[in-house]
Amino acid sequence: MTSDPHQPTFETLLSRCTATAVHLEMRDEYTPLDPVYLDWQAGVAIDPKERWGEWYDLVKATTARGVVVRRARIVSEPVTDFIKYEYDLTEGLNLAAGEEVRWLARRQASVICLPGNDFWVFDDRLVRFGYFAGNGDILDDEFTEDEAVVRLCATAFESVWQRAIPHREYRIT
Repeated sequence: MTSDPHQPTFETLLSRCTATAVHLEMRDEYTPLDPVYLDWQAGVAIDPKERWGEWYDLVKATTARGVVVRRARIVSEPVTDFIKYEYDLTEGLNLAAGEEVRWLARRQASVICLPGNDFWVFDDRLVRFGYFAGNGDILDDEFTEDEAVVRLCATAFESVWQRAIPHREYRIT
């Protein structure tokens, strides 16, 4: 969600990837008024491919081209309801589309140098930072190709990835 019309869309960013796209999530709450999240809270059965068809199709096409898409989540334990929601939908959305997902308990991330915001790194050349309000509402994003920032984010992601537990082995608490 960029407010700058000159910045590429997320679809464009993934379609331009040739090798890797990695995403680090470090918040315990996102988009509290998301209709899908509210449905999940109300006990409505969620079909992730149906509810996020565009995202699923985009990631599926990206991974089908051979691009490795990885997502790591640093979470507080015990986890929030929002993290339970993400966990419940990861198999049917992220993994089904070809993403690899791992989880790391926040207390195991204390020795990792982390940027202050969630981010994506595309092909080890471009970083997209995501900015959120305290309650998890999406505010804005920012892009940089600064080599030092790209290196910081790529290194942080790999450090988390090495310590994190694959989705199918992680159990929420």
